[in-house]
Amino acid sequence: MSDFKVVVTDQVFPDVQNERRLLAEIGADLEVADGTPEDALARGRDADALLNTYLSFDADAFAQLPKCRIIARYGIGVDNVDITAARNAGIVVTNVPDYCVEEVASHALALLLALLRRVPEGHARVRDGGWGLEGLRPIQRLSQVTVGLVGFGRIARRLADSLRVLGCQLVVHDPFLEPSVDIPPLVSLEELLRTSDAVSVHAPLTPETTGLFNAETLALMPDHAVLVNTSRGPLVVLEDIVDALRAGRLRAAGLDVLPTEPPEPQSVRDVPNLLLTPHMGYYSEQAIAESQQKAATQVIKVLTGQRPDYPVN
Repeated sequence: MSDFKVVVTDQVFPDVQNERRLLAEIGADLEVADGTPEDALARGRDADALLNTYLSFDADAFAQLPKCRIIARYGIGVDNVDITAARNAGIVVTNVPDYCVEEVASHALALLLALLRRVPEGHARVRDGGWGLEGLRPIQRLSQVTVGLVGFGRIARRLADSLRVLGCQLVVHDPFLEPSVDIPPLVSLEELLRTSDAVSVHAPLTPETTGLFNAETLALMPDHAVLVNTSRGPLVVLEDIVDALRAGRLRAAGLDVLPTEPPEPQSVRDVPNLLLTPHMGYYSEQAIAESQQKAATQVIKVLTGQRPDYPVN
């Protein structure tokens, strides 16, 4: 008989053999639910731990998990887990805040460069039989571009390093930081939006940041500016982005995350200068393996009486 039972609530990886191997070292059996809340909770009733990606857990769910000691998220954000309710239920919540920093920073950089250099527009022109720069001007030298970073955590800092190498000027809005010699100038959100040629979003999803980029805030941006979001989809009101692009109040937007995933196709079809990717910024083969290994390690540490590396609550 095993010492522990661990349930993967929603399996999104090619396999979970790495987790199974690691957990077997402490005598833990691993079960994989079918991705529905009903099956995850049914399997979780006698589980000591959950490994979770996208499913949401609140106080009602925790009441159905009497043995659970830890919910270990494979990803960075924990907005799908009620942290206070978990604490009240005596359940540790962990994440893996450092597994895809390089990947998301690289993806944000790719979107920014593509939009600033007008790569999608140039591609469309050649594909459709055109040539030349007509309709593609102006394009600014990168050393003359100001990039505003909304949020300045691990990913934004990694992106900032790359942007500095390219010569971009940087400003930051992050209400949780104090000015420092190793941080670009800290400004208000309004000043950042008014003065940036490109804005890259790296904020967590909270009640205060939900819908942060809406018709009102987008109106503060110059009409030549571009916006990139690789953070959380609900930070941006998609309808307002679409309206701004169609009206020419915003030149371009690159979104890897959306409020609803996948979006309704008609909501994003034929929107000028909207570059979309399917929530892939986090992905590399190495990042996924790291996420799986680190999430499983948090479970092992808690079940064996050790302090986890990444406690959220």
